[in-house]
Amino acid sequence: MSSLLASRTARRRSIVFIALIATTLVMMAFSSNPLVREFQGAVGYAIRPIQGAVDSVATGISGIFQSVSDIERLNTDNTALRRENERLKSENLRLLEAQRENELLTGVLQLQNGFHYKTAAAEVIARESSEFRRLVTISKGSDDGIELGDVVIAEGGALAGRVTEVGPNYANVVLITDQSSTVIGLVQSSGAIGKVIGQLGGTLIMADIDSTDTIELGDEVVTAGIELASGIRSPYPKGLLLGQIVDIRRDANSVVQTAFLQPTANLEKVEYLLVVLDYVGGLPPADEQPIDCSITGPGGALPGGEQPCIEPSPSVAPSVPAP
Repeated sequence: MSSLLASRTARRRSIVFIALIATTLVMMAFSSNPLVREFQGAVGYAIRPIQGAVDSVATGISGIFQSVSDIERLNTDNTALRRENERLKSENLRLLEAQRENELLTGVLQLQNGFHYKTAAAEVIARESSEFRRLVTISKGSDDGIELGDVVIAEGGALAGRVTEVGPNYANVVLITDQSSTVIGLVQSSGAIGKVIGQLGGTLIMADIDSTDTIELGDEVVTAGIELASGIRSPYPKGLLLGQIVDIRRDANSVVQTAFLQPTANLEKVEYLLVVLDYVGGLPPADEQPIDCSITGPGGALPGGEQPCIEPSPSVAPSVPAP
């Protein structure tokens, strides 16, 4: 029984094999026929545009997917580049600020090294520029040896003001542009002297200049640093820059003239200041040489505005015995 099944299977395989061979031979015969070849060529020519269109569509679809992928990649790269650019900008600004602060500190240190007074460098930490006051607060105080009345200078050796309030780690400085500030100024070119008074607009007024003194536009004005024979001297050291004359007003009928100064230092934007610690101006110690404001004459009192004198003692009326 099994041999019969095996012979049938073998016979079927032989038939299938022979049929395949026959089909192949028939197809080969047809393919070699000129008419068949022409037909195949015609069919191929006819469907070539369709194949081209299909290929174009396939290529376009593939290109779209590739473009979408490229756009996503470019967006990612662009975002990364923007972040890096912002980081570099921030770093550049930080470096520029550090360089600027370094230059300011270098200028202050150079001034400190070339100054013959003992000084303390401090940073401006607060500023009052109202319609009434011109005042700054600095980062050092009594813990660093700063006292009331100490002179404060800015870069370039320009007078900034005086200390009017002191705490352990801060001090308030009234600037020379404050209306309450009066400094005796000296015109370097001619030696003319006048009162340099602060104005909130920034320009300084140099008043009460003798009309016979010669002053010109562009002349530099410095602190006069007046010192009298009695031991009294100006609250400000001599030779500190105040400003440059930018305008002059003269009146033929007046015995004085007035000049307007552009301050040497830009006190509205100053960031670092030097406080002079060992300059002693004004009166000598009271137990050495007492003096009253009422005293006048050579060696007796400083000009108005710089006269840091003690008030005169009230006179005591002699007692009259009762009748």
